Amino acid sequence: MPAKYVGVVGAGNFGTVVANLLAEKTKVKLYTTNPAKIQNITSNRTNLGYKLHDKIEVCSSLEEIAGECETIFPIIPSSGFRSMMKEFCPHLHPYHTLIHGTKGLDVTLPVGMTIDNNDVEFNRDNVKTMSEVIRDESVVVRIGCLAGPNLAKEIYNKQPAATVVASSFDSVIKEGQRLLRSDLFQVYGNKDLIGIELTGVLKNIIALASGALEGLGYGENARAMLISRGLVEMIYLGKALGGNLQAFIGLAGVGDLVATSASKLSRNFTVGTRLAKGENIQDIILSMNEVAEGVNTVKIVKKFAEHYGFRAPITETLYKILNQEKSVEDGLTYLMKLPLNVDIDFI
Repeated sequence: MPAKYVGVVGAGNFGTVVANLLAEKTKVKLYTTNPAKIQNITSNRTNLGYKLHDKIEVCSSLEEIAGECETIFPIIPSSGFRSMMKEFCPHLHPYHTLIHGTKGLDVTLPVGMTIDNNDVEFNRDNVKTMSEVIRDESVVVRIGCLAGPNLAKEIYNKQPAATVVASSFDSVIKEGQRLLRSDLFQVYGNKDLIGIELTGVLKNIIALASGALEGLGYGENARAMLISRGLVEMIYLGKALGGNLQAFIGLAGVGDLVATSASKLSRNFTVGTRLAKGENIQDIILSMNEVAEGVNTVKIVKKFAEHYGFRAPITETLYKILNQEKSVEDGLTYLMKLPLNVDIDFI
């Protein structure tokens, strides 16, 4: 009987690198419907500058992915995740395992509205993590997520790194570890699926702010201040969304926060830097090949915090900067003057 494949849905930077990691252990089907990517992978065995492992096959059919793979890693932007799951749903069964690698939130809005509408409210009924979207749209039971300081280029270049596979099922965690772990890539497990998902989502906000500090020319003291205060804000937001404190102080929390708040390889860090140097947010977005999830996350989380009546000063300030209500310099001045006297008050 031929060996089973493992599927990766999404051929962006991270999806491609995850496919390469998986191909060290098993045959992989990499899903994309982008004609240019399919042609390049087929002809040149490369994608986005990454050379693909010989065990990777490109695939443009979700039905084929579901039929050939029991374990599947969906890694696509959050904005298209629910529509992808709706298309995937007829081909999925309870025996499938889905471990997603998407660091964003899904929002369900009334017809004709966008997240930029002033009268839209976000609460726990219409703001979902990707595991909740998978549960909403399919019969899949064994669900997990992949989160951590996982800058794709460094992993591809065989630099030491680690990730967290989170799931309420031990079997999902063990499967993720079996497939991904290597001498240079450590895989930890965590049972707090929602909490680990939220760490990956919320750190993008702080990475945007850190990039803005870089763009203003500030140094490590300022970055350390932002990261530590940002972690406090992440914990408050994460608890409100249903996560636990422990998720935020581990590898997927503070580990990913540190990596993406200091690296030019981080898309969100890059957006913040360019904003601080005077570029328009729409121009920045249009010029990028892949999505910086933090931009939409700021908008969603700001309105979520308003709905539940708690303060998220870094998020609120970034929201005003993105909407051109404040300059980056004025935003920093505002945050420095906030009357906060207690360092840690959530333990």
